[in-house]
Amino acid sequence: MAKRRGNNEGSVTQLPSGVWQARISYVERGVRKRKAFYGKTRKEAVEKMQQALAELQKGMPVVSERTTVAEYLQMWLDEIAKPTLRPRTFQRYEQLVRVHLIPHLGHLRLTQLAPAHVNKMMQAVMASGLTAATAQRAHAVLRRALGQAEKWGMVARNVAKLVDTPKVERKEVQPLTAEQIAAFLEQARGHRLYALFLLAVSLGLRQGELLGLRWQDIDFEKRLLRVRVQLQRVKGQYVLSEPKSTSSKRTLQLPDFVLQPLQQHRANQLLERAQVDVWGNTWDLVFTTSSGRPIDARDLTRAYSSLLRRAGIPYVRFHTLRHTAASWLLAMGCDIRMVQAVLGHSQISLTANLYTHVVPALLKEAAERMESFYRGLLGD
Repeated sequence: MAKRRGNNEGSVTQLPSGVWQARISYVERGVRKRKAFYGKTRKEAVEKMQQALAELQKGMPVVSERTTVAEYLQMWLDEIAKPTLRPRTFQRYEQLVRVHLIPHLGHLRLTQLAPAHVNKMMQAVMASGLTAATAQRAHAVLRRALGQAEKWGMVARNVAKLVDTPKVERKEVQPLTAEQIAAFLEQARGHRLYALFLLAVSLGLRQGELLGLRWQDIDFEKRLLRVRVQLQRVKGQYVLSEPKSTSSKRTLQLPDFVLQPLQQHRANQLLERAQVDVWGNTWDLVFTTSSGRPIDARDLTRAYSSLLRRAGIPYVRFHTLRHTAASWLLAMGCDIRMVQAVLGHSQISLTANLYTHVVPALLKEAAERMESFYRGLLGD
């Protein structure tokens, strides 16, 4: 085992595997500790060590060789994830860490975590009766957390990257038919949230985007609707948070058949407001309860389910209205990039992958148009 030492670099060693290791000792809360940093080259290991020393001087924690996966994940949640993630996303991350990652991996030392451990964790999650999608989500959180540890030089590599996740079968999207849309909207027409259901099935707004829509986001004169925030419930408290992604912040043009019900809804809400002593709508929300409070997603789902039953439609998730909007926009001949913009998808591949059942019909139409065009040119 070769060993080299540079000025002010501590102990720098090349391990039998070829990986370089840089070790330092430091004092934390009166206790002397040691820490190792790894790299494919000597320079990389030393740079990680120097970066950690700089972070240590700023008051950032240094993970020791004895640090467990559980200790690191908790630190990562508190100091990295929580300040940067939306509240609802952090809540999901925390749950995955607490329920799946720590019980299966938490006892291991961070530096000893291996691909086999990660694979065994996912197998255990599925063996407990949960889906491959849950195992995949747990893996994704671990991969993100270990990515930060790798950047900081706490581990030599992100072992989660070396493990293949279980295949998740994508269910084919089954939008409502034209007859079902007509039946659903007929039942919804007399409901106080008719405008909400109309927006969902025609423009494909997400549930949280609909419930977080504010009057300031609607410009009746210019016929525009701006998606800027979404309503979420985190630990029993309602919060307005950033949309799912940057592209989710979008501005949509309102057709007449949507604009008029929104105007009527505005008038109805003003009447409701005049009939209560205290209006609970401090955010100036478009869709509220009759007393002005935010609408709970569970209550909206119950109202939606009732309308489906009355319309004679088998139950489908509320999110199906979003799929319905996209599928029919494509079926109407709208360009897939236009549909991507309406839905607020970050990548066009996401739109295409979700609606592969519609795209073949469009390709057939394109082929028919080419046939007509080129036959005319060729004179056949």
